[in-house]
Amino acid sequence: MNVTVKDIELLKAIHPQQVATYLQAKGWQQKQQIPDQAIIWLKDKESHGQLNLVLPLNPDVPDFPVSMNLLLETLAKAEERSQLDILNDLIIKLSNRIIQGVVMEINSPNPDKLSGEITLIGVIFDKLCKIKTELFEHDYIKAIKAYQERLPVSCIGDLIKEGNVFILKNPRQFTLDEAWKNS
Repeated sequence: MNVTVKDIELLKAIHPQQVATYLQAKGWQQKQQIPDQAIIWLKDKESHGQLNLVLPLNPDVPDFPVSMNLLLETLAKAEERSQLDILNDLIIKLSNRIIQGVVMEINSPNPDKLSGEITLIGVIFDKLCKIKTELFEHDYIKAIKAYQERLPVSCIGDLIKEGNVFILKNPRQFTLDEAWKNS
């Protein structure tokens, strides 16, 4: 199944410099740069001939998401991977995302206040991913309960990708989903 990414906010979250680094690592060659607008990239591929990509450089331009969508479509075809897999490699920060998951680990609490780091397993771009965050006060107590009773949780926050792990910054609206126990 091929999934096409159409979420405008998600497409706006792709950083052009991250894409340029990705393209260089994958063997694409920079052909031409239009200052502050776009970079044209080329790659020779036996099965597809010569491929061209246009990397938009200004996220404030109204057609930036459309251009990023076209770039993702071309990359998916060239690499024979899903757009979601490629997006997972390109996105390094997502703001105000709803996270649903299960608490898999609770680190020792901080000795001077009621808080601590937890690790969630949640779905990001159709893949299970580790998500680390620090919770305080009542949210930390809820996380302990979720861990002990294996309850799913949800919250909102800003995801930052570091290596293969996402860090959830500014977590808020941390809630337990106990409804499934009653069904």
